[in-house]
Amino acid sequence: MSDLRALSLWWDQLADDGPSPAPRPPLDGDAQADVVVVGGGLTGLWAAYYLLEADPSLDVLVVEQEVAGFGASGRNGGWCSALFPVSGDALARRYGRDAALAMRAAMRDTVVEVGGVAAAEEIDCGFAYGGTVTLARNQAQLARVRAEAATDELWGDETHVLDAAEVAEHVQATRVLGGAWTPDCARVQPARLVRGLAEVVEQRGARIVEGTRALRISPRAVVTDQGTIRTRWTLRATEAWTASMPGSRRAVVPVYSLMIATAPLPPQTWEHIGLERGQTFTDGRHLLVYGQRTTDDRLAFGGRGAPYHPGSAVRPEFDRSPTVFGHLHAALLDLFPVLDGTEITHTWGGPLAISRDWHPSVGLDPTTGIGWAGGYVGDGLSTTNLAGRTLADLVTGTDSPLVDLPWVGHRSPDWEPEPWRWAGITAGLRAAELADRSEERSGRPSRTAALLGRFTGH
Repeated sequence: MSDLRALSLWWDQLADDGPSPAPRPPLDGDAQADVVVVGGGLTGLWAAYYLLEADPSLDVLVVEQEVAGFGASGRNGGWCSALFPVSGDALARRYGRDAALAMRAAMRDTVVEVGGVAAAEEIDCGFAYGGTVTLARNQAQLARVRAEAATDELWGDETHVLDAAEVAEHVQATRVLGGAWTPDCARVQPARLVRGLAEVVEQRGARIVEGTRALRISPRAVVTDQGTIRTRWTLRATEAWTASMPGSRRAVVPVYSLMIATAPLPPQTWEHIGLERGQTFTDGRHLLVYGQRTTDDRLAFGGRGAPYHPGSAVRPEFDRSPTVFGHLHAALLDLFPVLDGTEITHTWGGPLAISRDWHPSVGLDPTTGIGWAGGYVGDGLSTTNLAGRTLADLVTGTDSPLVDLPWVGHRSPDWEPEPWRWAGITAGLRAAELADRSEERSGRPSRTAALLGRFTGH
């Protein structure tokens, strides 16, 4: 557990809960199962959970190359939100208005579903339904936040436009001109959620093998470094690590998001900041930042900005960047000067997966028996649950509204080969930085931002 503690604040807190369980044994030679789930993060575990809820007789085997929750599931920002990377407008243009409305409703329902399962299964993950407050700190951000709130209403989302005083009722930050609040988000301790879910899945009869790397997924078989598993259905739930699988090297790109966390803050500091109901927060900049008040009264704060690594490389040394951590700390102090001098006790990061059209997908090929889900663009803490429910319905042949959602069966185009892939992603990152600087100086929407919208499918 000593090495795992360094993965994130969330994993470090697990060690404080009591003696850590021993790693699960790896696969012991060749095996058989009705369903093999490749990937022991939230997507794979939710799929196993709902499969066994639908049919307890199924033999479900989860294969994880590290330990359950090792990837983004145990390192993310702890937002269980209704966010979906593809806007309602973009969904409607491609699939029609009814499909877009159904997708938005499904995402809102998913936040409630995660909280319900956590309560029913007694998974103590600090689930707090506090919503998300978005800060606007210049005129360009204010115009964008108001426009997005008006668009949200068209798709059935509840978003309240706030003035500066109303924002301060949620969180008190500097230079706030206004903002918005939506109830459709919960604060979560993600490592407790994923590890608790793994235990529940095992109690329901699933097998989880750790330290077992899937080398190849073939129709009706998964070849691992510990043996070959014969199966009827295989569900790939590998997210950022998908790029390391044969035949999927250009399916997604792994992009790193990094986080910092303060020491526990005293009550008088929280009186200056707020967030007393477990609200999550962000602001209207293009280069995303996100934060939460943790269950032990720290402020955990993260954002994008880490470089993309050529060849879609994923390596442990990429989880940390002193430069990016420094930028995050500066941004945090800019928002909350009261934190000046407060110790930063934890720094961490990890990769998330982005498809070429920024469109998550879930699906199942009945001919090969191979299913998949992923490409969440960092919005996976809740979307994984919807993916798991959908995969369970697809495998069991359940004719539910979930299998008709517009992301089911979606196929994103491949990313460009290198070095064009690196050049395009790096240019997009720089464009977001430039757009934020321009808007901070002028208060006017950046022309560069319009180009970013086209790149991301919005």
